[in-house]
Amino acid sequence: MIAIYPAASRHSGDLGWLQFNFSFSFADYYDPDNLNFGPLRVFNEDYIQPSKGFGTHPHRDMEIVTVVMKGELAHEDNTGGKEILRSGEVQRMTAGTGILHSEVNSSDTEVANLLQMWFLPEAKGLTPSYEQKAFDSAAMKNALLPIVSKRLQSETITSIHQDLTIYLSRLEAGNSVPFEQDAARKIFLFVMEGEVTLNGEHHLSRSDSARITDLEELVIASANGGQFMLIDLP
Repeated sequence: MIAIYPAASRHSGDLGWLQFNFSFSFADYYDPDNLNFGPLRVFNEDYIQPSKGFGTHPHRDMEIVTVVMKGELAHEDNTGGKEILRSGEVQRMTAGTGILHSEVNSSDTEVANLLQMWFLPEAKGLTPSYEQKAFDSAAMKNALLPIVSKRLQSETITSIHQDLTIYLSRLEAGNSVPFEQDAARKIFLFVMEGEVTLNGEHHLSRSDSARITDLEELVIASANGGQFMLIDLP
């Protein structure tokens, strides 16, 4: 089954320094029928104004992944992690037994546009940790590029404490990519730019998403070009 969630269906708001879009219940938005999709608990698209951001705050027992689509984000936490996250990089933070961190747009002029995902971990009480890696954006062209995974291991793939894999892809006009998996698993797909069509039937545009179950093969195509994120979930 392929369920489409248009961008406008998200819970959105504007705090001045932050424009946010929540795909699942988060903060002041609560919907008992929209708490998670498998271990995917949070999928937020944020726009953070220059030199603004989230001050130091706590998390625990969560795997937090951040991908910057435009701009840059300064991260600092009490494990010693202190980095600037830019487009072409991915960050994974294991909150585990407890972590304190801050996220601030480090640019004085450019709005930061980012995706942040929270995943339920495979176990509670993990040791807090932080990892950030660059990925080869050219390898996304008309292909699925894994950037975060537990199953897939390499120097360019960020590890995570859950049986999932996050892929990025940039389709040129007229191209497609297939994805196969066990029908018992789930797929979450989010359009980052342009447009895509799923299995020749379901058309998605910028910031639309799909939640997919009971499907062994998915073909993602784009008539005019598009970039998307695909998350393979248990």
